[in-house]
Amino acid sequence: MDYLTLAIYFLALAALYLVVKFFWLPIRIFWILLSNAILGGLVILLFNWVGAYVNLQLPINPFTALVVGFLGIPGVILLIILHILYV
Repeated sequence: MDYLTLAIYFLALAALYLVVKFFWLPIRIFWILLSNAILGGLVILLFNWVGAYVNLQLPINPFTALVVGFLGIPGVILLIILHILYV
């Protein structure tokens, strides 16, 4: 194996490292938002199921999905407080 081949291997490994390093943060943020949205959606469904007995339910629409997706369970609590105050 000559030095040129070794240099190409090391450059390829360095390039792969940089690509993974560059894309790791957006992928991590995506998974965090996805897990918040799923957990928040489950909490909204649970709240609507329990709230049906006391006539208190949250609508499921794009706005509530965005709030829950970005904020997670605190977003659900915020939506519940806003629903109680303004309905």
